[in-house]
Amino acid sequence: REEQARSLPDWLARPAPAEPDPPAPLAPSRPTGEEPATFSPRSSDDRQRFQRGRLVHHLLQYLPDLAPQAREAAARRYLGQAGHGLDAAAVAALVQETLSVMNAPAFAPLFGPDSQAEVPLAGLVPALGPASGPGKAIAGQIDRLCVLPDQLLIVDYKTNRPAPRDPAAVPEAYLRQMAAYRAALRLVYPARRVRCALLWTDGPHLMWLDEARLDTAERALADAPS
Repeated sequence: REEQARSLPDWLARPAPAEPDPPAPLAPSRPTGEEPATFSPRSSDDRQRFQRGRLVHHLLQYLPDLAPQAREAAARRYLGQAGHGLDAAAVAALVQETLSVMNAPAFAPLFGPDSQAEVPLAGLVPALGPASGPGKAIAGQIDRLCVLPDQLLIVDYKTNRPAPRDPAAVPEAYLRQMAAYRAALRLVYPARRVRCALLWTDGPHLMWLDEARLDTAERALADAPS
């Protein structure tokens, strides 16, 4: 036993060294800086638009899990519930608008079998230079993620915001949010392109984001205080 004790490494008798606290995670879905304008809860028109957006969000979350031929009937049943207060014309319009987004050939992969809804994401956004430190932790949830053999598609729904028609008018806060998601996913899928889009449910209207603007937003994110 004495011989065994003498052979034990010295570090067993020393306290473990203190480790630095991990950085507080960034929450990309809670934008920093100026908060984009929301619909006014005092305006009846804005309240209706907010409700429509919320309903569209729910439809886009759950309908892709159903067979294509079952989606219209399911959407009508959901929207026709008395608690939503929609008349037949409003139900028909929302169903048509939502399915038109899901069925558009350009957007079909986003709602196809290779996509998932409400995907939690946690990771470390890498530093972009020697002055940026070790990187920043992020934690968030992607509304829609599609993993394809050659690329990833990320979509975030904006429910209670007026939709700009020009991608150049997208608020900086949203660009930083999507840039953070993109940076984290690039660590998991380094060989695949990552494309980002916003789906404004007031419409609904899907908007692809410019990659150069996302690059700029990612650099700003790296310089943001932890």
